[in-house]
Amino acid sequence: MFSASTPPPGPLEKVFQYIDLHQDEFVQTLKEWVAVESDSVQPVPRLRRELHRMASLAADRLRGLGARVASVDAGFQQLPDGQTLPIPPILLAELGSDPKKPTVCFYGHVDVQPARQADGWLTDPYTLTEVDGKLYGRGTTDNKGPVLAWINAVSAFKALDEDLPVNVKFLIEGMEEAGSLALEELVRKEKSGFFSSVDCIVISDNLWISRRKPALIYGTRGNSYFTVEVKCRDQDFHSGTFGGILNEPMADLVALLGSLVDESGRILVPGIYERVAPVTEEEKRMYEAIDLDVGEFRSSSQVKRLLFDTKEELLMHLWRYPSLSIHGIEGAFHEPGAKTVIPGRVTGKFSIRLVPHMDMSVVETQVKQHLEYIFSKRNSSNQMTVSMALGLHPWIANISDHQYLAAKRAIKTVFGTEPDMIRDGSTIPIAKTLQDTTQKSVIMLPLGAVDDGEHSQNEKINRWNYIQGSKLFAAFFLEMAKLRSSW
Repeated sequence: MFSASTPPPGPLEKVFQYIDLHQDEFVQTLKEWVAVESDSVQPVPRLRRELHRMASLAADRLRGLGARVASVDAGFQQLPDGQTLPIPPILLAELGSDPKKPTVCFYGHVDVQPARQADGWLTDPYTLTEVDGKLYGRGTTDNKGPVLAWINAVSAFKALDEDLPVNVKFLIEGMEEAGSLALEELVRKEKSGFFSSVDCIVISDNLWISRRKPALIYGTRGNSYFTVEVKCRDQDFHSGTFGGILNEPMADLVALLGSLVDESGRILVPGIYERVAPVTEEEKRMYEAIDLDVGEFRSSSQVKRLLFDTKEELLMHLWRYPSLSIHGIEGAFHEPGAKTVIPGRVTGKFSIRLVPHMDMSVVETQVKQHLEYIFSKRNSSNQMTVSMALGLHPWIANISDHQYLAAKRAIKTVFGTEPDMIRDGSTIPIAKTLQDTTQKSVIMLPLGAVDDGEHSQNEKINRWNYIQGSKLFAAFFLEMAKLRSSW
């Protein structure tokens, strides 16, 4: 769709040529990293050893650049059964300390979601396989490919003996897919140390909304995860013996869950929309400019109909309005067959994606009051308990900040087009943590295409995205340096 424009003459052109000439080496390194089964989700000793091996590989690669690398002991993870497992070390790396240069910090992770070929992969998920320019393998786009793209950009400057335009720092962890254990504590501890000289933090842990047009991300939704339990007794009932003479917990729970959201997707909890940030005219123009074919989006989603017909409505309800999703029911009979049971206790699970300026504690109160009201109207003899099991704040950036201007210019240089300015409907907690704790600006600069399938079977990154992404980071370094004079 877009052709890369001719790079400007000088050091950047040499860097681009170097990256093109050495792309097979960069793909080979990605193959070596993908081969490590660095699954942080399954808490078993073998996989923890793989995570430590992955951390060592990354540390060696960073030291090969000439970086000073600290491998920070992150302690142990306590499991519900009482056993403990070591948390892989968190890497803090630094390259350059010139006070005349801006300092950019890259956050990335080298752990992955579980993957088995038997789950529907066409190839071994831990053997990088290239088909028609697509590099298949677990972690290729989430997040080993982007981590290596940043390293590739730095290594190109170093190999050519060109002056690196910026001071570079790396924050690399191995437990992101399992909740970033120990990371927040480390960030707090290093606020006045490692992060004190940082000008901006770059995250590349998400995707474009297009297959070929690059994007910049300036916001993510938060998440409040709730459980609602309805209990009659701990044992189940026989429906022939008790059916028709008691308030069934499942009937109560279905009524409660059904009261949360209507057929148009609107959340029915009173007051929930009161604190949602209003849409500005500037924001509307940004949505109009985004490259999205609604028909293609619906088709690729494999659904008959979406709730909204226009691009703007669709994207706003994905990114900047809250949504409520019902996830499941614990304690109910769900296996094949016809078991005539009345569950004695059931727990429903649902979550609300939060947006600026929603207050998490206010949302918690609104949800509890709503469910208590609905439950009281049923006059049930059962017990109901509502809990917020998880609370993650939304994140939003100022797109007028220097790093967004630098990224736009870098994208124009490498891809020959302006980026889509988008948000991400999911939650990336580390962005809010880094921004609030360090008081440094954060930017999300994704490399992957919309169809990369992160967390899914047949995850991939296109060779084009991986190599052009390496050039993008190199161009970003130079643009940040150019802007330094105007700070």
